[in-house]
Amino acid sequence: MLEQLGERLRAQRLSRRFSLDALSTASGVSRSMISDIERGAKMPTVLVLARLATALGVTVSRLIGEDEPSRVISVPAAAQRAITDEAGWQRRILSPNLPGVEFEFIRTTVPPGVVIGEFAPHAPGSREYIAVEHGRLTVTLDGVPHELGAGDALYYAGDCTHAFANPGSVECIYYTVMEVK
Repeated sequence: MLEQLGERLRAQRLSRRFSLDALSTASGVSRSMISDIERGAKMPTVLVLARLATALGVTVSRLIGEDEPSRVISVPAAAQRAITDEAGWQRRILSPNLPGVEFEFIRTTVPPGVVIGEFAPHAPGSREYIAVEHGRLTVTLDGVPHELGAGDALYYAGDCTHAFANPGSVECIYYTVMEVK
């Protein structure tokens, strides 16, 4: 997976005519880390992947998976791409990669008390929808916290800084639908 991730990252960077330095500046990820990822030498955290994807104007799933051009695509649980962060939270990508479509359907599981961290703004016109299945979730948008519980949903324009945390004493499971422009 590391080698394929590195190849996809490099291809996306080159297709946008970004040098390593330009992508580093745009993403806030060090030049050496980007180089290590492209060479398959290091596996980035989920937040680093998200910063790189945002700087490139693509979804994380675009960096970790191949396009699937079929009209009907089944995504069995065993085939879903999952990334577990060192803090213990997991992002499972439920949607396939469609050619030319920057869309993600994500299931995130966050242990009690874990702060996921902050994601950079996406391009203007990007949208995100959050729905909490279980537990509690604090979504902070441009510094303003929004408290959600089981069954609650939230929409926001994706061109803001957004952060997530589970302030509760039980695991939080939430879903994100994201369209990146």
